[in-house]
Amino acid sequence: MITFHKCNDLIVLINREHITFMTSALRFPWTQNMELLIFGIFSTFLLLSSPCHADSNSNLGSLCSEADNATNSSEYQANLSELQNSLVANAPIQNGFYTTAAGKGANKIYGLTQCRGDISATDCAACIKNVTMVHGCSNSKNATLWFKWCFVRYSDRRIFGESDQSGMATYNETNFEDAKVVSEGLNFTKALASTTPNQPSMFYTAVLDVGQSGKRYGMAQCTRDLSKSDCGKCLDFQLATYLNIVGNKRNWDIHGSSCSMWYYDYQFYFNYSTPAAKGGSTRSSPHRVAIGMAFPVLVFLLVL
Repeated sequence: MITFHKCNDLIVLINREHITFMTSALRFPWTQNMELLIFGIFSTFLLLSSPCHADSNSNLGSLCSEADNATNSSEYQANLSELQNSLVANAPIQNGFYTTAAGKGANKIYGLTQCRGDISATDCAACIKNVTMVHGCSNSKNATLWFKWCFVRYSDRRIFGESDQSGMATYNETNFEDAKVVSEGLNFTKALASTTPNQPSMFYTAVLDVGQSGKRYGMAQCTRDLSKSDCGKCLDFQLATYLNIVGNKRNWDIHGSSCSMWYYDYQFYFNYSTPAAKGGSTRSSPHRVAIGMAFPVLVFLLVL
């Protein structure tokens, strides 16, 4: 008998006859119950030794304001360090979202961070820490820096409760959908945008069954300082802005300063019991497009 297990691109085949041979060679007393027990233990061992990884963390990019010499002052740098340390320490224990400020007067800095709703507190802390170590916007007073599992935003003005439409999209250039799936996917992502604002923590996942083409997995999230209305408007705007870029792609995500959305043909998120879709596609290097609404200078990441 062969048991079959698939997780994304990983396939594990376990042949029970091989286990029977090995246990017989060791001269264990043999019963049918022992066979099932040994088979179960061995199956579990193999699956755990080749674990299923829904997603991995990586640096996606950043949007930065024009360089400002004021950021070179020791007071500003001390405030930025204090802000970043506070975000790292507090966001994981505040269910992945935290806002704070540091300093006063011209050197005061406002900051917020948010982890994806499916990320553990430990991974959330590690992700935010990694973001704060990136120096791509070190001379900017306004910046948003994205990793796959989290993002950090800071500014010299109060940013809490305001929807910011700047963002970026990543997608696989080679994975195209057929027209029928594109249409179903569009309706699916629009439903994500309308449903997410009414969910706890404004975070939502859903699965779309597209028949022989497998399944599509979607996720959307807004920063929790937004109102429900602003959350919905933010997601609608991001979809409308990037639809002509990602609309016919199989795997993509949109990362914004106030809201984000993901759409994949495999289960990329964590801590959910939904099985991975069959026939996951080959994952080529993603392309990236950035659109900034708030900052005069942008960092564009077009191709990895």
